[in-house]
Order: sequence, then structure tokens, then C-alpha cells
Amino acid sequence: MDKVRIGLVGCGGMGQKHIEYAGQLTNCEVTAVSDVHCDTAKAVGEKHGVKYFTDYNELINSKLVDAVIVATPHYFHPEVAIAALKKGLHVLCEKPIAVNVSAADKMIKAAKKSKKVFGVMYQERALAAIRKAREIVENGEIGEIRRTLMIEPNYRSQAYYDSGSWRGTWKGEGGGVLMNQAPHGIDLFMILGGLPCKVQARTRTKLHKIEVEDEADAQLYYPNGAWGYYYTTTNEMAGEKYKTARIEVCGDKALMIYSGGELRLLKFKPSITEHNKTNTQVWNAPEVEEVKIELQPAEKGHKEIIRNFCATILGQEKLIAPGEQGLMSVEFIDALILSGKTGKPVEIPVKRSKYDKMLEKLKASGIVKVVKNAVRQTDTNIK
Repeated sequence: MDKVRIGLVGCGGMGQKHIEYAGQLTNCEVTAVSDVHCDTAKAVGEKHGVKYFTDYNELINSKLVDAVIVATPHYFHPEVAIAALKKGLHVLCEKPIAVNVSAADKMIKAAKKSKKVFGVMYQERALAAIRKAREIVENGEIGEIRRTLMIEPNYRSQAYYDSGSWRGTWKGEGGGVLMNQAPHGIDLFMILGGLPCKVQARTRTKLHKIEVEDEADAQLYYPNGAWGYYYTTTNEMAGEKYKTARIEVCGDKALMIYSGGELRLLKFKPSITEHNKTNTQVWNAPEVEEVKIELQPAEKGHKEIIRNFCATILGQEKLIAPGEQGLMSVEFIDALILSGKTGKPVEIPVKRSKYDKMLEKLKASGIVKVVKNAVRQTDTNIK
């Protein structure tokens, strides 16, 4: 096999964008699509000259595909992914891999049993600055982590929430800003700063007419005693473009800052621990040197994740975003939602049965949202 045959499940805005990206690659081709809306499946299938289905099981059993990209609403990610893996197909799943940790566990178990390639669409991992940031952390240049910080505004208007019956609902999304807009940033936060062992969170619906949270923050506690802080919202403008969104990871040897696509590294000479141990001067402090960071050219975005996924299937590369690593962000998100709802600290790993019970109650208490003219459109800011 020199080209991976891909089946797309979910032909909404993002799904159609994935077809576009795959069409620009030489190591794959989209050979079938599926969508529960017959008109959409037919239109997309005919547009690209491929077989179309309204039942994803038919696509999976069609023998037309080697791999599946799952681009459905969140709740269907585990169902579709597990079915495909059981049929011996490779899977690339949109974020988050699941709404609840118990479902994510099942996906990972199915992937391990199938021995097929399982990836998650965390395209920001492909950015040159993030590749370098991971290298800095893994090489120990920061030293033992003492503090983390993430601030990430993700503005959305009421029109956005009104564009689909599933948006802004517990039944449709399984959460608000934490579950929909924040996972990409959370993934970066987890791979750079690590997964906390406990969180104390607050969540609320401040601006929008929706069931789920549009604002969340949390104090974070790490196994080594480090502290952290996290904040996200769909109520605040600016964000990465204006360098107000940021990640900070401060260690014993250095402070690393990622903001607006730029990476900075401030090294302490000597380390905090060493200076505190040896210094005898009242007002003396370690010298701080900003290191010039050279980034290696790298492909980025959704297209690079799809290319890498296919190259991994062909035995040429390793995954940039392995599916099992998608569990970290689900653990973090579920912990914040559970803590925000109970007003109590939540330890990680999250207690699966406790979270599932709470989620079912939230879904049961939700309203039935009716949208007459749904809009299935890709985010125009995605390039």
C-alpha cells in the first residue's frame, strides 16, 4: 500500500475541510463519506466523486477504506471509532476523543486490542514553536516544574450557539467552552506542563443563553507539589492573535512562555535551588538570560496531522498526536466540570462512575433545543 484510502464520517464544516486537506496530500485519498443527513452525504459524495452513506457502519464494512476520520459531534466519537477499530481500520478522531473519561478508556482499549493506528486531531502539536517547547521540557532545560499558567480566551457569539441544535447543550456537546473550544489549548498545556493530580475549579454561564459553561477557571495541584492556574472563556475577545492567550511553565532552571505563536525561554543562572542554597547577599538574585530560540521549519495544521497519520500507517513515521494521549485532556476537562458543579476539589484520575452519573443528570435536565435553519459551516478563521 502506497496510498491510504480514507473514509470520512461526519460531513459537517470540519469534516468537509478534512476532505480538502486530504486532497492536497500524496499519501492518501478520500474514497467514501458518511453523514446522517442524506442530502449532505449525497452532496459531499457527488462533489468529490466518491461513494456516500448515511450509516457509518455501511462505510466501515464497504471495504472501500483503510482508515476513518471521525468528525461527528462529540458523543459519537467513541461509538464510531470503536466500531472502525473492531473492523481493523485505522482511526483519526477529532478532539476531544470522548466527552467522558470512561468512554475514552474504551476507545484506547479497543485501539490497543486492534493494534491499528489511533490518532487524535490535535493539530497545534505540529507547530514549530510547540515542537521546540516539547524538546525544551523533555531535555530538562526548565528543571523541576514549580508553576504553570494558561490563559485562553475563545470568543463565541450567541449566533454561533444558535447555529446548531447540539451547540451549548449537555446532550449535544457534553460541556461548554471546556469541551468544545478549549481542548486544543488544554492539550498543549498538558504536554508542556503535565497533568495535575488535583483541581479546584469554578464554572459558570455568564454571557450566553446556553446550558453549559462559557467560563471556567481552576487552581491546579501537581504530584511534585507544583501549583498552577487555568482560565478559559467564550466571553472575552483577543486571544492568541493579540498575544493575550498564553502558557507559562516555570521550573527551577528556567521560565518558558508561549504566547501568540511565539516561544520565549528565560534561563536562571544559577538555578533557584542552587542560588537559594549558596547566596549570602541580602538583595542578590539569579541572573536571567533570555535564550534565542531557533525554530526548525515544519508543516503545520490539520493537513500535517492527516499526512503524519497516513505516514504512520505506511510505517514511515511516528504519530505526532497519538490517540491514547487524548485521555489527558479529557481527564482535565472532566475534572474541572465535576469540581465546578460540586464546588469541591477533584482528584485525577477522575472517578469514572461519579462523573458519568453527574453527566447523565445534566443531560436529563437539559432542554430540547430546536434550530430551524442550522448552519454547517467551517470556522472561517481556520486556514
